[in-house]
Amino acid sequence: MTEEKIFERDDNNYLPVFKRYKIVLERGDGVYLYDVNGKRYLDFLSGIAVNVLGHNYQPLVEAIANQARKVIHVSNLYYTQPQATAAEKLVRLSGLDRAFFANSGAEANEGAIKIARKFAKKFSPDKTQIISAWDSFHGRTLATLTATGQPKYHKGFEPLPADFDYVHFNDIDELAEKISDKTCAVMLETIQGEGGVYPPREGYLQKVRELCDKHHALLILDEIQSGIGRSGKFFAYEKYGVKPDIVTLAKGLAGGVPIGAFCVTEEVAQAFHAGDHGTTFGGNPLACAAANVVLDTVPDEKFLSHVEEVGNYFKSRLIELQKKYPEQISEVRGEGLILGAQLDKPKRSGVEIVNECMKRGAIINCTVGTVLRFIPPLIITNEHVDELIQILDGVLGG
Repeated sequence: MTEEKIFERDDNNYLPVFKRYKIVLERGDGVYLYDVNGKRYLDFLSGIAVNVLGHNYQPLVEAIANQARKVIHVSNLYYTQPQATAAEKLVRLSGLDRAFFANSGAEANEGAIKIARKFAKKFSPDKTQIISAWDSFHGRTLATLTATGQPKYHKGFEPLPADFDYVHFNDIDELAEKISDKTCAVMLETIQGEGGVYPPREGYLQKVRELCDKHHALLILDEIQSGIGRSGKFFAYEKYGVKPDIVTLAKGLAGGVPIGAFCVTEEVAQAFHAGDHGTTFGGNPLACAAANVVLDTVPDEKFLSHVEEVGNYFKSRLIELQKKYPEQISEVRGEGLILGAQLDKPKRSGVEIVNECMKRGAIINCTVGTVLRFIPPLIITNEHVDELIQILDGVLGG
């Protein structure tokens, strides 16, 4: 089928909620994608931080195929070995006590919100406030888009669920003013991704933890984008010396197969009983077989060291571009392989830069209109970084 015919079919039949780029991707290999015309693209988006092991990673492909030959899905009314194994690995890696599998990041965050509210009821029926951050992104269900501190996502979906409030990320004084004994939970991305790639300032998350403890509020860390090794640690919170009561995951957890998860402490887990939460597809054998490959690969010390090393190199190369084009790039931010370049007064808009890179064979992303976001497969090398920098240099200097 031709590219134009695919465009036509999609435009006529699919709900128009995405602003799609005019290419049809057909296959991938390693850190490269190929369209239906055979053109190759260096992938520095990885399905928005999903394809952590790249494309067509054979151990992942084989695990999915082998599990599909056995059984793809059974109800969560029954035990399965892939799910039990994946849960055990997540509990060990997180330092928490219980795991639950869903289908997406939004579902993981929805579950985190539900269990936090239920847990808070043992203290007071009025302990319902959830505080999140401006410019955050937590999902598109009604509760998670309300937790998302971006009014553009709220518009038209009112009335929104009650008792959500917002503070500015990294402003501990503002949080100290807003938190109280009526606060159920503070919900933050460990590193803000969609909002422009903002890591926490030194000591910020520790102080958030202290405030939560003082007011008997839970700390929920959303690691849907920053987790699964992307920061150079399996969980980004490991870099900042904190431990949450609840952590949420998705995106890269199964290397591209849809899955989400949240992990909680044993104390929090006791708030849920049979029937309080559930899912039909979440954590099915196919998704968990894929997740087990990721959970066996990414936490390896050599793998994480690679992420940190190539991330540092990539950041240094972006800083070189910033120095070369100071009138266009004002700041480079991020950790590991979640990096952002803040545009100031570029010759082209962020969207135009993305489009021009795509024409030259590289897939990148622009978030909040002014930040070039780089969340590539974790298997990239310095040579791939150099390839991208050469393309970006040509675009910015063109």
